[in-house]
Amino acid sequence: MKLGINLLCLGGHIEDEHLPQIERIAEIGYDHVEIPVMRGDPDHYAWLGGKLDALGLSRAQTSIVPDPDANPLSSDAAVRQRGLDHLSWIQDCAEALGSETIGGPFHAPMGHFTGQGPTEDEIAWGVEAHRAMAERAAKGGYILALEHLNRFETYFLNTMDQARAYADRVGHPAFGIMYDTFHANIEERDQHDAIRHLGDKLHVLHVSENDRGVVGRGQIDFTGILKTVRDTGFDGHVVVEAFGAGVPELAAATRVWRPLFPDFETLFRESHDTIRRAWEAA
Repeated sequence: MKLGINLLCLGGHIEDEHLPQIERIAEIGYDHVEIPVMRGDPDHYAWLGGKLDALGLSRAQTSIVPDPDANPLSSDAAVRQRGLDHLSWIQDCAEALGSETIGGPFHAPMGHFTGQGPTEDEIAWGVEAHRAMAERAAKGGYILALEHLNRFETYFLNTMDQARAYADRVGHPAFGIMYDTFHANIEERDQHDAIRHLGDKLHVLHVSENDRGVVGRGQIDFTGILKTVRDTGFDGHVVVEAFGAGVPELAAATRVWRPLFPDFETLFRESHDTIRRAWEAA
């Protein structure tokens, strides 16, 4: 298991001002960080990758589709092409950063709804786009982990039934799913059954508390969940995800308007220790 933390707790775009906190993350004992890649250019992420190398941190990446005008699922061919261009930019940045995984909901614009579930056309366009991404990722030596979200944030992938079926349709070993305990806590009747159903398509595990605050202070049984995850044979990236107040890129979709942890030291230390203990206990 490689334990990381999603840096959305610091902000939506990681810059020089965030480096002292990232250094503290390394000191506490995290193995890697998950970088939000939502804007900027590959040169910026190459610079950031060098800084992380100096701290001994490997890196993952989380990305979204931010704009309905660049939606890779759109029935409008021009809009869909802009969406495909955005997915290509995501991979350009990942390769510059040296990311081991690309995770996140890079399928449909967050907070955008059509009034129904995904159509067969939307699924087919998504499968085509994500298979092409997987082929490029395999050549680059990294993997994809598409994230399901709860029904209040997206209509495209909500449950592990949907996620597993989608991953099977993409049908590429470099393509899998990012399982998130927060979203599953809303959508699944039983998280253990959901994890077992996902099986070998689990590429990244997001450990996120039911209130998206400090891991271990809420209602989610992380020891039980990690035992089920370990029973599937998973031994990959486990990433703490907690949100600060009002990340502009995500606030409209996530509805996070208030602080969810008292300070960064508490978030980093308690979450790290909780998951390390839970993994060993599992």
